[in-house]
Amino acid sequence: MNWTWLILQGWDLVVGNLGDSRAVMATRDAANNLTAVQLTVDLKPNLPKEAERIQQCRGRVFALQDEPEVSRVWLPNNDSPGLAMARAFGDFCLKDYGLISVPQISYRRLTEKDEFIILATDGVWDVLSNKEAIDIVAAAPSRATASRALVDCAVRSWRLKFPTSKSDDCAAVCLFLDHEKSPNLVEESEAKNEKAEPAKDALISDAGDKINEDIADVNEHISREEHIPEPTLEHSSTLRNVDEIMPVDEPPVSKEPERCGSARSLADCISTNEEEEWSALEGVTRVNSLLNLPRKLSGDKKSTSWKKRR
Repeated sequence: MNWTWLILQGWDLVVGNLGDSRAVMATRDAANNLTAVQLTVDLKPNLPKEAERIQQCRGRVFALQDEPEVSRVWLPNNDSPGLAMARAFGDFCLKDYGLISVPQISYRRLTEKDEFIILATDGVWDVLSNKEAIDIVAAAPSRATASRALVDCAVRSWRLKFPTSKSDDCAAVCLFLDHEKSPNLVEESEAKNEKAEPAKDALISDAGDKINEDIADVNEHISREEHIPEPTLEHSSTLRNVDEIMPVDEPPVSKEPERCGSARSLADCISTNEEEEWSALEGVTRVNSLLNLPRKLSGDKKSTSWKKRR
């Protein structure tokens, strides 16, 4: 499992990456054009340092003939699992052969020209460039629909570029940077507040005098009303006798629990069609490795599928 995160505190940004997800920031250049800045490195097995570490731990790194551009990590004596990442959570079968879960962390000081940051999985970056991604987000109708617009474009690009293949997991999160006031603006606002303090004190004093006058008027009005005799209450002549009151039949309350008015059942709401796309965080999911490994069993018990491979 890959992982990309960031911590934003004021103007300080810390980004961490584990796997092949990516963080890209949109910023303005000197000509006020929107440009893309990649904040993380895709930790693929074909990187020299990553490949060297894996090979020193007796792991193997190579690509299949059907996809020569995708390097994968394999066990020493078995063509599995074919993981396309050099660092990841889980995948314990490769932990002794060079796969690590240590993230790569970087720091950046933000500026007023930085506008937003995109965090997305490799399924988005496999079919869209950094520039294309920030242009899609910038052109979105609203901030709430920016991530969905990016994922929709990535899924369509997958269908166009790889019509015979299922789309990889596509998920994205957009963080828009609403910068605070600059130090100069803060100093100006503080100076204006200092000048306005005497005027505020005068207004508060006048308001206090006005409130005291209103309280005195209310007390005087209350003292006058104390001498007014209270009116006596008389019985209404429109009261009915007991015999004239007709009982009202109330509908019996059903003890059965309320049910949804929809005619659809739970089975209808849950789709079991494998061909239908399922969205999680606006993404289409699939496994990262090529083969499913057997679970590790205690004692001398081994999986029958593992024996078949041997």
